[in-house]
Amino acid sequence: MTIEMKELLNDIEKCRARMVNLASRASMIDHNVVEASTQLDTLIHKYILMTRKQ
Repeated sequence: MTIEMKELLNDIEKCRARMVNLASRASMIDHNVVEASTQLDTLIHKYILMTRKQ
């Protein structure tokens, strides 16, 4: 696993934790929760693309 992939996995975990934290204090349709979810989706998509290249 490359350093870039490890950093991306770390970013995914941080974003997931942030989203869960926000969702526990607000509605699932809260702007900040939706934004965090969208960011998480983008990071996961990037990770999937990276793993397909290997």
